[in-house]
Amino acid sequence: MSNPLKYFEIAFNNQKKQKLRTFLTVFAMAIGIASLVVMIAASENFKKSVTGQLDIYSPNSINVEVRVPGNKNDVSVNITTFKNSDVEAIRRVYNVEQVYSYVTAQASIKYDSEKDTVIIFGYGSEAGEIEKMDFEEGGFYTVDQEYSLSSVIVLGKKIKEKLFGDAEAVGQKVYIKGKPFEVVGVMKAKGGGFGIDMDKMVYIPSMVVQKKILGTDYVMGVMALVKNASKINETKEEILSLMRDRHEIEGEGKDDFEVMTMEEARKMVDSILSGITFLLIALIGISLVVAGVGITNIMYVTVVERTFEIGLRMSIGAEKKDILWQFIAEALLLTFMGGVLGIIIGTSISYLIYYLAVIFGFSWSPDIPLWTFIFSFVFSGVVGLFFGVYPAKKASNLNPIEAIRKE
Repeated sequence: MSNPLKYFEIAFNNQKKQKLRTFLTVFAMAIGIASLVVMIAASENFKKSVTGQLDIYSPNSINVEVRVPGNKNDVSVNITTFKNSDVEAIRRVYNVEQVYSYVTAQASIKYDSEKDTVIIFGYGSEAGEIEKMDFEEGGFYTVDQEYSLSSVIVLGKKIKEKLFGDAEAVGQKVYIKGKPFEVVGVMKAKGGGFGIDMDKMVYIPSMVVQKKILGTDYVMGVMALVKNASKINETKEEILSLMRDRHEIEGEGKDDFEVMTMEEARKMVDSILSGITFLLIALIGISLVVAGVGITNIMYVTVVERTFEIGLRMSIGAEKKDILWQFIAEALLLTFMGGVLGIIIGTSISYLIYYLAVIFGFSWSPDIPLWTFIFSFVFSGVVGLFFGVYPAKKASNLNPIEAIRKE
């Protein structure tokens, strides 16, 4: 048979004779491919979301935050050793240009009859210069406002809309724990990130949060911007040594803080996300292998059912390679149809996830990388070829006389 397309034409006609069997086999393959498409799309979107949150920080910045000595995962312990004096000491490090400390709190915010519960970011005033912040109204609070303990606040987009609607918020006063705070700025919409709606945050000077809301004198961490990016690793080591001296720490594993550059943080996130993606692909690969075994079984049954046909074709001149490629074509056709159906289902589910994300205020993209479709289609073909070879070889090796006698 000189025309390869003829194999697929015959394969298609044979599959039409067993519609239910064909559908079930194709559907099993489609589920695996759909899962692959959804997983890759979700992984890419999650990666963009996480790295997008890191992008608000300058690559020339260093993060210093508290941690439980010897156990990074224990979040139940409250570390209170990172003081405001440590923040000022880090500010004096030679290559450090700007610094802001941060703390977090949760409280109810009120304006007239409207109120809501918000997460408070207690950010130092220089955060407005170190981070990438866009404002719809007003701007960030100043250094003077922070050090004079002025009760000022910057609202996230949704909080502003909840409290003020379309009215202007800057210059108005909102109340937290019964204390008035003057609105100096409103952020532009940022969407969701890390499972948190960033538009439902408010920003208050960190020292004001300490004194007027939490009643503490410690911080969760510091973000420092360096002057000379080429010396960022040396600056990191200098901060590490400084903090150990100030906290009187000797020996490995006893640090009650952690120092990390933004480049290190990005690499760590990429490594974690790549590991998760690989694990999910491996799990989905198992389901595709199961589907492939099903294809082998179906094709083996098909060979048994069509033994007489095979023997007859070989007795009138069909060569072994014709029989071999005929059955490989049938296996490939099943997996390609499963691949196409799986891509359609996976794309539909991905767009459904996108619309749900939009409804719940999370940042999500409807775009699916082109390589996802190419990879899924090629992968389905590889599965069909791999699992179709054995029954195809079995068919091609049949003795034509014995095959005819079996009828």
